[in-house]
Amino acid sequence: MKILLANPRGFCAGVDRAIHIVERALAKYGKPIYVRHEIVHNKTVVDRLRLMGAVFVEDLAEVPEGAVVIFSAHGVAEQIYIDAAARKQRVLDASCPLVKKVHLGAKRQNNQGSHVLLIGHAGHAEVEGTLGQLPQGEMSLVGSVEDVDALQVPAGRDLSYVTQTTLSLDETRDVIAALKTRFPNIKGPDKGDLCYATTNRQAAVRVICDEVQLLLVVGASNSSNSNRLRELGSVAGVNSYLIAGSQDIQTEWFSGVESVGITSGASAPEEVVQQVVSWIQAHYKIESVESRVLMEENVRFSLPAELDA
Repeated sequence: MKILLANPRGFCAGVDRAIHIVERALAKYGKPIYVRHEIVHNKTVVDRLRLMGAVFVEDLAEVPEGAVVIFSAHGVAEQIYIDAAARKQRVLDASCPLVKKVHLGAKRQNNQGSHVLLIGHAGHAEVEGTLGQLPQGEMSLVGSVEDVDALQVPAGRDLSYVTQTTLSLDETRDVIAALKTRFPNIKGPDKGDLCYATTNRQAAVRVICDEVQLLLVVGASNSSNSNRLRELGSVAGVNSYLIAGSQDIQTEWFSGVESVGITSGASAPEEVVQQVVSWIQAHYKIESVESRVLMEENVRFSLPAELDA
């Protein structure tokens, strides 16, 4: 059996920045440091930071007045900043800069008079944060081509759109095409607001799917970009599974398999990928472990000034 590792995979610049913000804050201010929502969608990462002294909460009411609170990489609604200020909490914003760019785009379009459509998945933390950038009624969520057909928009308003950063490239293209068909004058980025990490990881999976019979995607079940990678493998005709780690692997998946591909979502640590590789090596005769490098990523995001020392 042969193992093919997709590259790029794993941590993106936004995730790396968010994790470093928590680590630096703990080193500078001591524990506890409060984090609203999971800093990134990965249990291994969250558990490690929790052991270091991070306290994860879903409501700012759980954070003492005056305490340091970090907002997750997914971004938060405008009201969350207001609530934190009212509670005199010290905010460190770990929102991914590319998510913040979407927020600014939505505000700019709305300030120019447009009703904004957000292409994304209901309930995801990033989507909730983006929806919260505009007053109620100024943004509508579109999750699929079918949603476009049923969409009701304010009469007489210009329309524009933004997208969640972690969607499937194909899915986003189809929804944008449907929007342009129904609303020919709608404005927005032709390819949506998908981030570089999302598109790169999907492209790398496409490459290895031509060579493998089984695809394992290391990532969390609530990770949007990880789910999209698994779906991409399935669409390519490869048996594809999303796993949190080697503990989720099932031996029956490997029946008749001569080549297995492995990738990981943007929040998954490389150490977990290597544990998966080791598990396969321990259970099967492996001829080779090869890396399929589509491109090298060199994107870096700076830390908040008070931590960048």
